[in-house]
Amino acid sequence: MADWDIRPASASDIEPIAELRAVVMRPDLERLGRYDDHRVRQRFRDGFDAAHTWVIEVTDEFAGCVALRPAEDAHWLEHFYLDPRFQGTGIGSGVLRELLERCDGTGVGVVRLNVLRGSAARRLYERHGFVVEGEDAVDVFMVRELNR
Repeated sequence: MADWDIRPASASDIEPIAELRAVVMRPDLERLGRYDDHRVRQRFRDGFDAAHTWVIEVTDEFAGCVALRPAEDAHWLEHFYLDPRFQGTGIGSGVLRELLERCDGTGVGVVRLNVLRGSAARRLYERHGFVVEGEDAVDVFMVRELNR
């Protein structure tokens, strides 16, 4: 696994993240017949909240991002994108493990997310204890309970 670090996101990170989102999500969105070049970026811009977003770096190079938004009874894992060059290297697992440990440490260890149907990312989440809570025509909704 490459050395990685996460840092708080800032407003200047929005465009690189929006671009990465378009690259990472394109195959799954095209498979589902839902890819729109403008919309895939704009949906991220519209929902970006730097206060709950981290940038993933590998040797000081932008490699991805992840958001962890607190909610009343859980945290929502959102916008977890890793540059394809770094996928399959263990970085995603390392980042996810660190975030889940943080959640468990707060006592609000329930984490929810949604992943596109058929996405390979679902296997990563299942390896970390997420189970399917429901699904629709596009998304699979998953949850991971507090790990004590």
